[in-house]
Amino acid sequence: MQYLIGVDLGTSGTKTVLFDIHGKEIASSLEEYPMYQPQNGWAEQEPDDWWKAAMNTIKAVIAKSGVDPKDIAGLSLSGQMHGLVLTDENGNALGRSIIWCDNRTIESCEEFTRLVGGRERLIQIAANPALTGFTAGKVLWVREHEPEIWAKARHIQLPKDYVRLKLTGEYHMDMSDASGTNLLDVPNRCWSQEICEKTGIPMDMLPPLVESSDVAGHITEEASRLTGLAVGMPVAAGAGDNMAAAIGTGVVKEGKAFTTIGTSGVVFAHSNSVQIDPAGRVHTFCAAVPGQYIVMGVGLAAGMSLKWCRDTFFQSEIEVAREMGTDSYVLMNQEAARSPIGANRLIYLPYLMGERSPILDPESRGVLFGLSAMHTKKDIVRAVMEGVMYSQWHNLNVLRGMHVAPNAMLACGGGAKSPFWRQMMADMFNMPVSTLQNTEGPALGAAILAGVGAGIYKDVPSACEEILKESEPLLPDAQRHAAYEPYFELYQKIYLDLKNEFHTLAQL
Repeated sequence: MQYLIGVDLGTSGTKTVLFDIHGKEIASSLEEYPMYQPQNGWAEQEPDDWWKAAMNTIKAVIAKSGVDPKDIAGLSLSGQMHGLVLTDENGNALGRSIIWCDNRTIESCEEFTRLVGGRERLIQIAANPALTGFTAGKVLWVREHEPEIWAKARHIQLPKDYVRLKLTGEYHMDMSDASGTNLLDVPNRCWSQEICEKTGIPMDMLPPLVESSDVAGHITEEASRLTGLAVGMPVAAGAGDNMAAAIGTGVVKEGKAFTTIGTSGVVFAHSNSVQIDPAGRVHTFCAAVPGQYIVMGVGLAAGMSLKWCRDTFFQSEIEVAREMGTDSYVLMNQEAARSPIGANRLIYLPYLMGERSPILDPESRGVLFGLSAMHTKKDIVRAVMEGVMYSQWHNLNVLRGMHVAPNAMLACGGGAKSPFWRQMMADMFNMPVSTLQNTEGPALGAAILAGVGAGIYKDVPSACEEILKESEPLLPDAQRHAAYEPYFELYQKIYLDLKNEFHTLAQL
């Protein structure tokens, strides 16, 4: 029997899963690491924390499974996108990575856009506006504010690419992750010479581009010693986390889409051709399927909002859940179900870290609108869950306007494990919502990419068709959909009414 490994480098931790070639999970291991926020709106992580977590979890799944490393045919990675990793000439990380949910680069993004020739020209080339989460603004910020680091920098990398460098000793970046840098000519799938020349970013700092299923190196002797993997085992390039999740959920052809509720929230649809929103409200990226594209809207604080709610209001439930041997989120779901649609006229805007799609406003902040003395924890948690889903509904409507939205949805991420949240999704979206029997979307997607790279599978779509099986869908309820609609309309209006006040607050 042959096996494959998928390494999912997330924001809260790295999860490594060993699968057989039929997609069955054999063993998994998770190692968490901190996120640092030295200032309001900043978010950083240590690249070597990612490497240690990958190293330790790879060793753990090999040990747990008892599999002979020589029977592992390949490995690939899924990674949090956009984070800037600068390395020196020896491949050493130069300090912490500024990660995807960091918002310090507002002025740098404005300067980047000006240098390229304006927002419209940038979207024509890179398919997306300059956003604070994206990589290019971070490059300009470091160049201006940390010149001593910039002077030592020789390579620009993304989080999973740094880990792959440690495994293989080779520099590469895949098309899907490169799409989120603002430096890629997305329609032509190559680095943009025009953008680099206009902004003064040296093209020789950018790694060679490959497709996600291409082999991007082999396990070195040093990596073998540290992980237990066999020397010379092929490592496929991998993909950004959402593109890997698309592979792991079978969203690999037109008409397929998924919504994920992880730390961030994503509505994601596959497209056979480049589809760009001229307003830049949602992202157009290269897919992890070679030659294909995707459109997605990203909310920055989906599961993060629920975690904030849990840690702030539900300490007693955390203790009770520990005693019961269950998950505290299960108890929170039960509380939310006791509150009616609309959470007794309480509406939550999930902008804890500013917001990306579709409002593109890094200075926006979270709001509990309508809070009164009658509200209790059950209303607050329901309002938070509804607010996160209103954000995804808002993005779905943009995709509908671009004619890339489907008639059914797959749910993945931690939130997809909640039947209550899935039903809320079905009712708001007014479409059936399914899950997959295998819930390891990004890790499984990475493993499938590894299998294609190693020659186990012919290509990505045929592998997904062979491996993935959907659950029976939850169906929408027309009355509940109608009940949500006026709250959703008000949700959208609240941001518009507060937009100027958010910017005033940011200046205080």
